[in-house]
Amino acid sequence: MYLWHDEFDSIDTATWTFETGASGWGNNEWQYYTARSENTFVQDGILHIRANKEDYEGAKYTSARMITKGKFSFTYGTVEARIALPVGKGIWPAFWMLGENIDAVSWPACGEIDIIEAVNDENVVYGTNHWQAGGNQADYGNNTKDYYGTSKELDITQFHNYKMVWNEKLIAMYVDDFKYQEFAIEDAKDGLEAFHKPQFFILNVAVAGNWPGFEVDDSQFPNEMLVDYIRVSQP
Repeated sequence: MYLWHDEFDSIDTATWTFETGASGWGNNEWQYYTARSENTFVQDGILHIRANKEDYEGAKYTSARMITKGKFSFTYGTVEARIALPVGKGIWPAFWMLGENIDAVSWPACGEIDIIEAVNDENVVYGTNHWQAGGNQADYGNNTKDYYGTSKELDITQFHNYKMVWNEKLIAMYVDDFKYQEFAIEDAKDGLEAFHKPQFFILNVAVAGNWPGFEVDDSQFPNEMLVDYIRVSQP
């Protein structure tokens, strides 16, 4: 029995909100996020988040960013998602979470769980946690290229099964049962309290930014992240 799930037969506006604009989103991103069907649509039970090369409201690229803030959040559980990611110079897809209390405490005190991030054409998936410790930003992350001496060869443009296990002791992330991140949270101090509070989902595809850099291959567009489903279960 799922606590919550979305099989993406349609875009459920009772669950998802589109964030829009071209503010750079804290990362100096170049895209304008829209709520248009040109950037987000469902076809054959698959959610498409599409980045386009086009002039729009002063930006040179468009894409979409969907969040469940204020509509669905949870603490602890197993998240399973079947997702195919875009690759290309300057592309930055992500499936991630932020603390529901972000408006009250701001980032990074709210805590951030990056279940899936990928940049450029690396075919590497990153899992990362961000929080606030001693008044400063703290980070811990790993990836499929090198997780304590192990590695997972991936074509991230194909569908893979991604899983996050989140409980009172740890947050662990897997792709096709290969672990690429584990983070201990049992000792809830120095800001780790953030990971014992409700978080909401975010799906987005960014173009350029501090991490992928500012060289963009325009020949890749349109370029899409595809989401078959997201499912959340609890014991």
